[in-house]
Amino acid sequence: MKIRSILFSAVSLSAFLPHAAQAAQAGSSGTKEIIVTASPLEQSADETATPVLTLTDDELVHRRQATLGETLAGQPGINFDNFGGGAGRPVIRGQTAPRVQTLSDSSNLQDASTISPDHAISTEPLLLRGIEVLRGPAALIYGGGAIGGAINLLDEKVPTSLPEGGITATAEGRLGTADKERSAVGGVTVAVGPIALRAEGVYRDTQDYRVPSSFGEDRVHGSFNDTNTVTLGASWVGAGGYLGFAYTRQRSEYGLPGHEHEYEGCHPHGLSLHCGSHDDEADEHDDHDHEHEHEHDEVPIVKLRSNRFDIRSEYRDPLPGFEKVRFRMSFTDYEHDEIEDDEIATTFKNKAHDIRFELTHKPIAGLRGVLGVQHSESDFSALGEEAFLPRSETRNTALYLMETVQAGPVRFELAGRQEWQSIETSLNRRAEHNPFSVSGATVWTIKDDYSLALSLARSQRAPNVQELYARGVHLATNTYEIGSATLGKETSRSVDLTFRKTDGDTTFTIGVYHQDFDNYIYADTLDRFEDFRLVRYTGVDATFSGIDGEVRHQFAPYFAAAIFGDYVRAKIKDDGGNLPRIPAGRLGGRLDGDFGPLSADVEYFHVFSQDQTAEFEAATPSYNMVNATLAYHMDLGAGTRGEFFVRATNLTNELAFNHASFIKNASPLRGRNVVFGVRAGF
Repeated sequence: MKIRSILFSAVSLSAFLPHAAQAAQAGSSGTKEIIVTASPLEQSADETATPVLTLTDDELVHRRQATLGETLAGQPGINFDNFGGGAGRPVIRGQTAPRVQTLSDSSNLQDASTISPDHAISTEPLLLRGIEVLRGPAALIYGGGAIGGAINLLDEKVPTSLPEGGITATAEGRLGTADKERSAVGGVTVAVGPIALRAEGVYRDTQDYRVPSSFGEDRVHGSFNDTNTVTLGASWVGAGGYLGFAYTRQRSEYGLPGHEHEYEGCHPHGLSLHCGSHDDEADEHDDHDHEHEHEHDEVPIVKLRSNRFDIRSEYRDPLPGFEKVRFRMSFTDYEHDEIEDDEIATTFKNKAHDIRFELTHKPIAGLRGVLGVQHSESDFSALGEEAFLPRSETRNTALYLMETVQAGPVRFELAGRQEWQSIETSLNRRAEHNPFSVSGATVWTIKDDYSLALSLARSQRAPNVQELYARGVHLATNTYEIGSATLGKETSRSVDLTFRKTDGDTTFTIGVYHQDFDNYIYADTLDRFEDFRLVRYTGVDATFSGIDGEVRHQFAPYFAAAIFGDYVRAKIKDDGGNLPRIPAGRLGGRLDGDFGPLSADVEYFHVFSQDQTAEFEAATPSYNMVNATLAYHMDLGAGTRGEFFVRATNLTNELAFNHASFIKNASPLRGRNVVFGVRAGF
């Protein structure tokens, strides 16, 4: 049942109120130095050896979408694998889950999104005050699931400080044109002595989104998304730190475009697909093309239910010789039903917990570092006609250490992580892997505003239950999946070079990288019948090489321009073939101005065609994208500030297909969309 009430959240507090974790100080260019909380040593984004992208304040407010992937898409080095309007995972430098880890304030976000792109990431972008993206291997701190990168989501659900004046609050409303979005979000924090109480929430209602008429239909059927999220939290806040908890309840219902019923009888025969008689099947498919185009009432939907509990604590100077102790613990009870013809076809469940404990020690002979331990467990099951995975229990325990030392203008880092992972399944099969990762880095401050960072890493990832034991039809991605129980650890040797200029009228960050994989595990397409594929998880030696970055120049106090872009090339080493669903290169520019209470920006980028395709994969044509934002800030008096903004995307209404998507032809990117937003806070 839809809830038609306005809930309250802390989405926009970062735009109105200071926050300890942001620790911003203005430089000569007027920019803010953002402390990266995903880094155990809380370095700024300009100090980290691994290139970090931060999205905060007004930029985050204006770019937020229903999915995390669409929120981040367009940032240098970041794409997404869209699946309609309800699911969309981020793709970092050509890689996504299970190599990109999503974190909630450094704690694992445990759902079912790593299993399939049609499974939503169980977070709410409208409730975030910031996003940190580690572009490159982050396995040393966050495990093998971050061998390609990590995304740390910053929220307000566990207060870390007492609100100024005893109470702070914010509210926001949004209306969108392409999908008829109706969203409300708000939150309030109240101080009761040393206790800070928090309540926040979101209500979103969107319909199937519009696409250009050249697609053949005016909307992507099954791209709707209805979501509501409520969080209650509380913290004890003292002079040296805090201890708090939060409960988050999320309910979501969204459609699955591109679902094909006629492939339900397909099964493997050796290394080939058998779908009855291919000729007869093809004739039957052709005869019913028109019929299927109009069977709109049969699009499957996902009903998602997630309950999550978080405990967080940080305390400074806890013991002699230590700067800080940090604790994170979460428990997630996740479940979603995939419903076809008003009947539950498959139910996915995941009950999981994650515990992380870190100690930061004070300098010892110039060395400053962090020692941490992490333990997580997951009880995952899939029940129903598309239960292509056995029930499994995955346990992972890890120890990690990171040390850094400053030697004049050069800072050195060394880190290592040892993991012990086991998987037990209902098939009475067990897999054990013990990945070990180590990295070294140096950051050379050439001048006050120039730096060069070089990072070398050897990272390992253990295969997951899907890669080991999948067996069966997965209609959401139109595949029959076969796991390989003999798969071993995946090993990556990487080099990352980042050149930065952080102050003055001209600033830039440019990263060049290369990853060399042994036993890179991916879904290899063995055979294809129409849009249905037979895939088997296999390990190959592969390489990822690329460049991404942005150059910005402040022409005047009120006007600036930037050029940005990215490119990644992923190849199989043995035969020189291409890996599937690798995003195409992009190149674009942005103009932005700040005229007192009025701010505006316009951006254009070109996405090149992708013809470096894998076997059984079609090329994707190029397209252009034009976006613009206009915002007006208001002082409403009595300490209250407000803003009205308009964000327009795909202004030229161009038909665009995303090469990284499993269902790119069934679900193109949304057409012209204009979002009107109003928010206020004190």
